[in-house]
Amino acid sequence: MAYFTSNTYQMKREILTFSNKFSRKLPKPERKFIAEMNYGILASKSCLLTDIVDQLHETSKKINIVDRLSHHLAKGTPGEALKAYLTQVKKWCPAQPVIHIDDSDVVKPDGYKFESLGWVRDGSESTATKNLYKKGYHVTEATVLTNNNHPLSLFSEIHSSSEKNFTSINDVTFSAMERANSLFGKATFVMDRGYDDNKMFLKLDSMGQDYVIRLTAKRKLLYHNKWTFATELRNRRKGKVKLPLFYKGKEHEAYLSHVKVQITASRKDIYLVLVYGITEHPMMLATNKPIRSKEDVIAVAKQYFSRWRIEEYFRCKKQMFQFENFRVRKLKAINALNFYITLCMAFLAQITMKSETNALKVSIIKTADPVKEKVHFCYYRLAKGISGILSYAKEGVRLWFRTKRPAYRQLSLKLTA
Repeated sequence: MAYFTSNTYQMKREILTFSNKFSRKLPKPERKFIAEMNYGILASKSCLLTDIVDQLHETSKKINIVDRLSHHLAKGTPGEALKAYLTQVKKWCPAQPVIHIDDSDVVKPDGYKFESLGWVRDGSESTATKNLYKKGYHVTEATVLTNNNHPLSLFSEIHSSSEKNFTSINDVTFSAMERANSLFGKATFVMDRGYDDNKMFLKLDSMGQDYVIRLTAKRKLLYHNKWTFATELRNRRKGKVKLPLFYKGKEHEAYLSHVKVQITASRKDIYLVLVYGITEHPMMLATNKPIRSKEDVIAVAKQYFSRWRIEEYFRCKKQMFQFENFRVRKLKAINALNFYITLCMAFLAQITMKSETNALKVSIIKTADPVKEKVHFCYYRLAKGISGILSYAKEGVRLWFRTKRPAYRQLSLKLTA
């Protein structure tokens, strides 16, 4: 039992030290709140406030603690905490990182009281031939790959077309791009077919950013001064560069080819990179990165296939922290809760950066009892192991923020002659 008590104390201290990185400039009540949210979400593997309160082990009534947490969430995301978080993200990433941008959904089919609830495509139940729409919110996420190739959120916003001042999803995406541009200066943006839009190409060109964007079958390109469908160029060529690839849990052999073209939006020279042997129809990737050798072609393809990490990032948020199971109703509070889940995901990223022989990391993985010894995406086992270690805790973080009071508070009268 002493072994688990020691691990529990070390884990609690690690979480509080991590939380302090983003809250040191905030008042003490806000510092305590951020620590409680990080600790509660990691310990309960849930963003439901009642589950978080259960892990805090406080003596007050449960409803009063839930009301207190709800009151803090209603204030929104603390600006100083967000600023400190982005500063920390920059330290963990290379100078010119790979940034993935993608949209997801939060489905609330039985919700009636949530603010500005709209209609979204349910990605978990929709198929290639049929789309299923339910009540919910859109989520625009931008993740950046750290130095050890793990995804870390750079921008995450829950929004709805039913909002009063909502303009378009493109504007939200542009905000994500601008944040990345201001933080890193130069990066490579990797996006899927949903972002094959002239506005996206023009925006990235105006910021001087590199990109790798998968094209749709409708895209036309200027080739030898003639507008040609990208699919026609794809069908004319064959892959010559071989690339062994691990994709969707299986080993593949991809064959790559490339051709110099011009994009509709700006008439600038770009490269069309074609990937054969992975999907039924060869993939078409547009990039403005220079290609001078087969190594350059391989690098572009690998950067695109690294985007599966943002899909795993979404899945991990929903499965490990019950991202869709929140009960707060105001969008401001929902986005604040999303920020604290983002901090917990960042804590998992910080654990991955520790040495494989680090005692705490070894204890986390041992507690998770994983089936496989090594995996490409380890957030699941880390979240499970952290929750398992914290399950032995008899106290939350209350004692770490105990108010210091004088030993004797009773007034004493001093008689003088």
